[in-house]
Amino acid sequence: MTERDDPLPEEVPEDATLDEALAEAYNRGLELQRSGDLEGAEEAFRLALALDPEDTGGVSIRLAAIGAERAPEKMPDAYVATLFDQHADVFDEILVDGLGYCVPLLLRELIGRLKIGPFDRLLDLGCGTGLTGMALADCTVHRTGVDLSERIVELAFDRQVYDDLYVGEAVEFLEEFEDDDGVREKWTLVAATDVFPYLGAVEPFLQAAAERLVPRGYLAFSTETLDEKVLEGRSYMVGPKNRFAQGEIYIRSALNSAGFEILAMDPITVRQEDGYPVPGHLAVARLI
Repeated sequence: MTERDDPLPEEVPEDATLDEALAEAYNRGLELQRSGDLEGAEEAFRLALALDPEDTGGVSIRLAAIGAERAPEKMPDAYVATLFDQHADVFDEILVDGLGYCVPLLLRELIGRLKIGPFDRLLDLGCGTGLTGMALADCTVHRTGVDLSERIVELAFDRQVYDDLYVGEAVEFLEEFEDDDGVREKWTLVAATDVFPYLGAVEPFLQAAAERLVPRGYLAFSTETLDEKVLEGRSYMVGPKNRFAQGEIYIRSALNSAGFEILAMDPITVRQEDGYPVPGHLAVARLI
């Protein structure tokens, strides 16, 4: 980000750069949120959002988390890309060693229990550094990985687990991607481990995935969830850790509407965070 010519809001010193002003507003919001002053946090976060409309800091998610706004339908692309670019070099260490994340291995076990596969063509959305690609390497032939973070994709390339790799947002890739010959490719298995916590509303994803699967193709994904009493009738909400949690009833209904039959929807612990398990589901569905 660079300095800008138009005047900054009155709360910001005239000699402050946009980066400095944004950091000041964002950090003030965090401090006020931690202290319990949610009104003050909302004011600071709204200033940060005004300074950074692309929302690279995920301020809209924090506003939803403190109840100041309704949950958006998805996280801002700029925020997700920035978040994972910044943590790319320690991504596996944080996720696997620090948070106990093992969803890709759980998915491989579930595929074995369901006795499905092998799969000719895997599309791994939100592929990260390649954890799911590696876990499914023995039951897939051709593997395509997609991630919004360019730095993460570079690390996945180094692992040499994918035949093709692309930088892109999951839903946009499903809706728009064509190969060099203008062909809209289809896949046997679409995997999306740890993607739904960044999506919120899942209907666009499921509808697009259904169009990209071969007949009777498979979809596998994980979610984070909250008790239906906490959701209070909402399909999804921003949870306490600033990620989306979807209700099981909502996910089942959305899968049905998109033309899938659910083969499994198992409760799992997605990760450990601050010493507590984060609950979720691991689902495998087949296109009807």
